[in-house]
Amino acid sequence: MSYIAAELATSFSDDKLIDELTGIDGETYRDVKGRRTFRFFLNGKAYFAKVHLGVGWGEIIKNLLQLRLPVLGASNEWEAIRRLQQLNIETMTAVAFCSEGKNPAHIRSCLVTESLEQTMSLEDLVDANKLTRGLKRQLLVRISQTAKTLHENGVNHRDFYLCHFLLPVDSIESGLVEHLHLIDLHRAQLRSGLVPSRWREKDLAGLLFSAADAGLTRGDLFRFVSFYSGERARVAWTKERSFWSRVIKKAGRLYIKDHGQPSQFLSRLESGL
Repeated sequence: MSYIAAELATSFSDDKLIDELTGIDGETYRDVKGRRTFRFFLNGKAYFAKVHLGVGWGEIIKNLLQLRLPVLGASNEWEAIRRLQQLNIETMTAVAFCSEGKNPAHIRSCLVTESLEQTMSLEDLVDANKLTRGLKRQLLVRISQTAKTLHENGVNHRDFYLCHFLLPVDSIESGLVEHLHLIDLHRAQLRSGLVPSRWREKDLAGLLFSAADAGLTRGDLFRFVSFYSGERARVAWTKERSFWSRVIKKAGRLYIKDHGQPSQFLSRLESGL
């Protein structure tokens, strides 16, 4: 299976897309066994490419033993992008895709997306101390609604962190959030119906962990809970107190694992449960 958008059709071939991309130098962002992610320019425009050359049975078995679902190629991200677009969630624009082979360990595939230029990840925004009170309030609403839409429509991200939300630089300067793109969907799970509780917890705990140093307050958390549930915060918290308690505790464990010490914000939240 392959797809090439018109803007790339004169530069790449359907039957040689993977080999042609493999031959491009570009600016490498990630290079691990069987997968390379890089940025390249074509006709004055920037693109990102992910080329998968097969993970091997060893990697598949290792992931399964760790109770993790292995990423076998670009197909999952290709499908995830299409699902998010159907849900009107801003994400990447795919301009080329190809998948070859049936043996899970040796599938070759690739995905090319338009590069989201002039954007900043929300993680970098926090680190640069550019998260104003106004931006924080708008982003809290946008991200909670994104999470709600994903989870109600069978999608969980599995890497649902601030670093995977890209905000246009113009929004930082104007203080108005009009666009927010969710990226890095290669591990996303897609299903029909609601996302099971354990996977919702994982997404939300990852998000809370990554935002622990963003200057959040207890009130911010309750506003998020309200927008995510579609109910008043007090009602939503009463109904799903145990769920949100697990989210907070899991976020705290992630923070300690990553930073080697507890988060003051998350510790305060947990002590108030």
